[in-house]
Amino acid sequence: MQLGLVGLGKMGDNMRARVKDAGHEVVGYDPRPEVSDVPDLAALVDALEAPRVVWLMVPHGEITRNSVTELAGLLSPGDVVIDGGNSRFSDDQPHADLLAENGIGYLDCGVSGGVWGRDNGYALMVGGSKDDVAKVMPIFDALRPEGPRENGFVHVGPVGAGHYAKMVHNGIEYGLMHAYAEGYELLDAEPLIEDVTGTLRAWTQGTVVRSWLLDLLVRALEEDPGLAEISDYTTDSGEGRWTVEEAIRHSVPANVISAALFARFASRQETSPALKAVSALRNQFGGHAMRDSSGASVGETSKH
Repeated sequence: MQLGLVGLGKMGDNMRARVKDAGHEVVGYDPRPEVSDVPDLAALVDALEAPRVVWLMVPHGEITRNSVTELAGLLSPGDVVIDGGNSRFSDDQPHADLLAENGIGYLDCGVSGGVWGRDNGYALMVGGSKDDVAKVMPIFDALRPEGPRENGFVHVGPVGAGHYAKMVHNGIEYGLMHAYAEGYELLDAEPLIEDVTGTLRAWTQGTVVRSWLLDLLVRALEEDPGLAEISDYTTDSGEGRWTVEEAIRHSVPANVISAALFARFASRQETSPALKAVSALRNQFGGHAMRDSSGASVGETSKH
């Protein structure tokens, strides 16, 4: 089967390799000519035989919208476009409607697996029609992990369902990562624990907290003991925010995911205006000492 793949970054390039390894033909396009098979989207479409399948692995938002709009004018009835990026689920139906005007199918596919997916396979969460899913199934089978199809692949529901599932998946990821991070910090703070990395490594087998994320934390500590080479500045790509927004919309108490998201916000502050206000208030009502930027105590008053 042929596949047109747009976006050959870290995940896209590995996906191209995995699909090729499964015996399929892949025509890849990327703005970087050194990794691209064709010069533009029009050439990619021309290189594929109808009915075509074009998979987008590009950043969500404007780039995805522009790519879908361009493909709507290039593809033919019966072709299928897949958005495999981390688009917000609410973007999917407008994309599907635009393509449907020209008889082109649309699938949204949440993809999880990161840079390890080429070897381990990708978990795929797909939204769209059963007929369009069936057209693309050979590619899905090439990308998913080995074993039964249901272990790593799910047709979640109609258009938008795949990205919704991936959004919640990434929200859970936020919470899991932060729980491991807090446990690491607590172990590191206790003098009784002489081998922090060894303790975490021991948890990777046989315990109820074992997981691939824990394996990766151990790997990171082995490569950089004490994580001395990186800062605590942590970005977010949007999915955690959207998960919290959906929790609010559905009145679901997503306490852990929300806390993990806000912790990332806190990591980006050189100083905290909120905590400065707390310190000032403690001084105002209780005469408690504050500290200046050098760490020296200031503002302590006597109680009368």
